[in-house]
Amino acid sequence: MNSDNADGDKRYNRVHFLLGLGLAISSSVFIGTSFIIKKLALKKINALGNVRASAGGYAYLKQWMWWLGLLTMGIGEAANLLAYAFAPAALVTPLGALSVLVAAVLSSKFLSEKLNFIGKIGSFLCIIGSVIFVIHSPKTEEVQEFSDLSEKLFDFLFVSYVLTIFVMTLIVKLAFVPKFGNTNVVVYLLICSGVGSLTVVFCKGVALGIKETIEGGTNNFSNYIFWILVILSAICIMIQMNYLNKSLDLFNTSIVTPIYYVNFTVLVIISSGILFKEWEQIEVKDVLGCVCGFFILIVAVFTLNAFKDVHLSFKDLNLNSRRRTSSPIQPTNNFVASFQRTRN
Repeated sequence: MNSDNADGDKRYNRVHFLLGLGLAISSSVFIGTSFIIKKLALKKINALGNVRASAGGYAYLKQWMWWLGLLTMGIGEAANLLAYAFAPAALVTPLGALSVLVAAVLSSKFLSEKLNFIGKIGSFLCIIGSVIFVIHSPKTEEVQEFSDLSEKLFDFLFVSYVLTIFVMTLIVKLAFVPKFGNTNVVVYLLICSGVGSLTVVFCKGVALGIKETIEGGTNNFSNYIFWILVILSAICIMIQMNYLNKSLDLFNTSIVTPIYYVNFTVLVIISSGILFKEWEQIEVKDVLGCVCGFFILIVAVFTLNAFKDVHLSFKDLNLNSRRRTSSPIQPTNNFVASFQRTRN
């Protein structure tokens, strides 16, 4: 009888894991689409001569397309929130790389940013890295009840992490934003990523509370900690979106997307690992598999974005290989020109 119950629990957990995985993938589709829609809206606003978002302007609030992008991102974040209720954050967050893939494909159609041969390789690596990470990612976590989470929120290590993010955000805001905010892409994205890592753990707590309440275990809606997490999640989301808008307005998506992905994912893995203890029961081989999968995703994200303006095709590679017999280094003129434009 006990073995049957154990098997039933495994099947139940597997269903939850697959549901969380499906929600995470659908979330990436919506979020990747929202990047393109919001970028189109910001370009329209700038073309009309309004004050840019990076300069403190809020003209994008009058643009219906920006609201459509916000709605699309909201749907994606809602799916993401539900995914956190069924799967570990260490699995859900790295799969955000798929949103980069979606954004790259859609930008080639709507932003005239053609997906070249290198971009196709990046797309393939993105899929491979995601598969490897899913196979080796944590399947369970120590904190599975909202009552356990309420206690873990006051652990010294997690409180120290929250204070570190708060101090870092304050320093960057006061010392670095006035001097380097409009010239260095990392400045705004540091705030966005740091606050975003708190958004994830707070949202996962909210999702866990909702899930437990719906299943009929405990009414967490009457728990003051649940509503504190809801308020903190809303505040963090607003800060995150504000600085992401500034970054998108100032810098090309090919720069913003990979840097944001790497910073955000690393900090989320750290914060969720501290709070939810997702890595305590994972084997060494799976840790190495996750590291390999994550590095493949990093390479894929940078490949998709850093070289998307280089007009390189498979024909160029064939032509270069033929010319090596007569001249060791003679790439095609089109490739040289496009590469120089990218560097400039």
